[in-house]
Amino acid sequence: MTERERLLRRLSSYDFAVNELHIYLDTHPDDTSAGNALEYYEKKGNILRREYEEKFGPLTSMNESGNRWAWISDPWPWDKQED
Repeated sequence: MTERERLLRRLSSYDFAVNELHIYLDTHPDDTSAGNALEYYEKKGNILRREYEEKFGPLTSMNESGNRWAWISDPWPWDKQED
């Protein structure tokens, strides 16, 4: 597994946790433990997203670099790179 694939997999797992915690907190808004977990996964996901984008380019057109077309530069995130 390449570093790029490893980062994407980790980022996906943090994003999944954030989405699931949002759903859970919709029905359990007073669960401070879940709220703290949500903050943790959001923070870690943002760190990983920045790390990925610094190394491999933006994941979406809504990145912080200000170049809204940078995300279409080759290679695409799903293109397999040979190491």
